[in-house]
Order: sequence, then structure tokens, then C-alpha cells
Amino acid sequence: MLFTEQNNRMICENLARNEDGELCFAGMPLSPLARQYGTPLYLYDEARVRERCRTYLVAVKEAFHGRAKVLYASKAASFRRLYEIMREEGMGIDVVSCGEIYTAHAAGFPLEKAYFHSNNKTDADVAYAMEHGVGYFVVDNAEELYAIDRIAAERGTTQKVLLRLTPGIDPHTYAAVSTGKVDSKFGSAIETGQAEEMVRLALSLPRVELRGFHCHVGSQVFDSDVYLRAADVMLSFVAHVAETHGYTAAELDIGGGYGVRYIEEQPTIDIAANIAEVGRFMTARAAELGIALPEVAFEPGRSIVADAGLTLYTVGTVKRIPGYKTYVSVDGGMTDNPRFALYGSPYTILPVAGEVPEDCELCSVVGRCCESGDILQEGVSMPAGIGRGDLLACLTTGAYHYSMASNYNRIPRPPVVMLRDGESYVAVRRETPEHLAALDV
Repeated sequence: MLFTEQNNRMICENLARNEDGELCFAGMPLSPLARQYGTPLYLYDEARVRERCRTYLVAVKEAFHGRAKVLYASKAASFRRLYEIMREEGMGIDVVSCGEIYTAHAAGFPLEKAYFHSNNKTDADVAYAMEHGVGYFVVDNAEELYAIDRIAAERGTTQKVLLRLTPGIDPHTYAAVSTGKVDSKFGSAIETGQAEEMVRLALSLPRVELRGFHCHVGSQVFDSDVYLRAADVMLSFVAHVAETHGYTAAELDIGGGYGVRYIEEQPTIDIAANIAEVGRFMTARAAELGIALPEVAFEPGRSIVADAGLTLYTVGTVKRIPGYKTYVSVDGGMTDNPRFALYGSPYTILPVAGEVPEDCELCSVVGRCCESGDILQEGVSMPAGIGRGDLLACLTTGAYHYSMASNYNRIPRPPVVMLRDGESYVAVRRETPEHLAALDV
């Protein structure tokens, strides 16, 4: 029998401890999984991924009366099984590289429902995407528009595009994931007049079919205010372009970015309620501006997969420096989770065997890399007797972990194991040293 205890940092609905006190994820105790697959180990709760997809799909259908799309942002986590799930759930996707396009294609995903992002698509990228039937390009700059027009002409086709615009919105999140400000490396700024120049150019190119506009203001956003502000700017721009250029945008993609809980202090977002709020606002604002509301697209990534993921580690060494601090070293680190090193991202890390007792000690949970910055989290409460061979679980690791993993120090990446209906299966095999040397010549 499973039970949850919210006072013991059970920040996700798919976490619990069983009668023996062992941490369980997606209804499955973790120590048998560690024995079967080894550690470090990425685990994914398949039911949670599907639930999140359905939450978004139902919410946008109701909020926008069926005229809306949900595109899974592949950069959060990209492997073949995920694209199979996205296909089965009726999702669209966005992709940012030929590698993501190839993986989605290998999974049988219908690429006419794919939107190709990137601020620097090479000619080879453009040609590859067209060859594979990618439905939409989200265009970042004039050079890309010219390349699309030229390569589409060579192929005798016309390519659908959205123009990525920057609405000048600051979401007050990590600087590294804030993308909607005027001086962002992404998109064309509305404020400077560059966005309107891009519209003129797109409308002038014979092999480019301008379908509408796109914006994305940032990530790990905990309310809809930033969406409302961005939508206001974007709809006003849609109205301006309709009046001055006679062009009516068919689609408006307002990006993704809803946040997830990494620690207790962060809230749980009601996705459906937030999307309903955005829908009401955009419908009313379009009416005020005297325009038809374009078909709206959302691009969730993190909020689809983050809390569907958990990473298991085994403790190696415990270094206690009296009067200073305690280091708990695990068999993974910044190679499978670089986000603390990059952003100082907060995480909840729990012992698998049992709850943290009152006589705990604060530890720095660190990795195995030859790098002082190889830290998973500071100030983590651990049992005073934590030691070699103990299992630790880092929560909410389904987004930007496998996809950002590296082979620094020539360390192989962990496998990805999916959990479904009390069973487990491998989605991505564990890398080996032979894999690392396979491309060496």
C-alpha cells in the first residue's frame, strides 16, 4: 500500500513511500530498479507524460473553441519513444535541429505537424527539413528567409513559415532562459521596427507562405501574466499588419514556459485554469482590435515531461570536514544534470531507503567529475549515517537532463527507462566506453 506525505518533500503526485518507507515513483519502488538497471538511471513515468499531454489538449480545445494546437518542445527531452507517445496522443512538436528531426522521423511522427526552430539554420538544415516534410519553419532572421525561398525554389515547393518576433517582455526568470526581451538573440523585435521589415520581406518572397507569427518569452513561469502581456503585444501587431499591409495572420504561436515544482517552495500550476484565462483574454482582445483571432499554438516542454522524470544515484564517498561541510558524492553529476552548474537550479534530493530523520545533516550532493563546479545541490538534508552504497533520488528531472547530458571526462550517459503500469522497459540504452570511442579514427 502506498501513501504520500507532503511534509516529507513529496513535491510530485507520482511520488510516495511504501510501508517499508522506501521511495516509490509511478507506483514502483526504486531500489529494485537500481539493481536491475544500475545507476545513474533516468526514469520516466509514461502515464504522467500522457496525462500532461491530455491536460493541454483538452484545455486549449475548450479555451479556443477547437482552434488551437499544442506542440511539444522537443529540446526538453528528445528520444524516439517520446515522439511515439506524442504521435499517439495527437500532439504537434517543435524541433530545433536535424538530430531532433531525424529522431522524430525514426519514431514515425508525422512531420507535417512539426515546427522547425533555431536562430541559425544552415542551408543544409533547411534542405534536410524540407526533404523530410517538416510542415513549418519558425523563421528567426532575414538570412533564413532568403535561404528558405532559394532552396524551396530549387525543390519546386513552397514552404510555410511563422516569423519569430520578440515582444519586449521580461518574464523575470533566469537570464539564460529569458527569450522575449528586445535584446534577445532570438527573433525580430517589434519595438525597433525590424519585425515589420521581416513581414514585408516574407510577403515579397514567392516561395515563402507566411502563416503568422511566433513569440516565446521565457521558461519556468508560474502564472499567466507574462502570457497575457505577450499576447497583448502580439495581437496588437497582428492588427497593425492587417491594417497597414493587408495581411491577416492565420496562426499565432505564443510559445511555452509554464513552470514546474523542483522544491516545496514553488507552487503547483493549474495548467487548464491558466490556459482558460489566456483564452478569455485573447478572445476579448482580438474583438477589441477588430480582428479575427488567429489559430493559437502553445509550446510546452518542461511542463510535459519534467515531473515525469526522476534520476537515481548511488552514493560513493562521504567527506566530512568538521566545522565546515559534508560532501556526499554520487556516481553521476554534471554530465547527466548540468543545470545547477549552469543556472544554480534548485532541486529536491531524497534518500530512497527512508525518510530524512530529525537528526539529519546538511550536505552538498556532488558528482564524480574532475570539476569543482560539479554540484547537484547544496544544503541537502540527509540522514546522519548516509554512506557508500545508499541510493539517492533527484526529483523532477524529466526536462533538460537527458537532452543536455554530456560525455565530459569521457563518462557514458545513463539509460532512459520508462515506467508503465507497474512494469519497466528501456527506451534508451546505457552508453558504454565502446560507444564513446566508436567515432574515433
